[in-house]
Amino acid sequence: MATRKKRTKRDIEKNYPRRQFIAKLRRLADCLERGERLRIQVAGERVSVPPDAVINIEHERGSSEEEIEFQLKWTLD
Repeated sequence: MATRKKRTKRDIEKNYPRRQFIAKLRRLADCLERGERLRIQVAGERVSVPPDAVINIEHERGSSEEEIEFQLKWTLD
């Protein structure tokens, strides 16, 4: 019987060059369109996003900056 590796808590932000970010967005869009799992590496860790992940867009505005986040959320097995 295989055991799953314990997942540690993680909360990071990783900056990517524009070309790399665009490539990741294209892969995400392709997987969403096909209803497939997205396998992506973020800051050295591989992440597998299921096709039924909840997708939302968040917009935050402060006094000196604004932020848009494209989020995918799912429950862990």
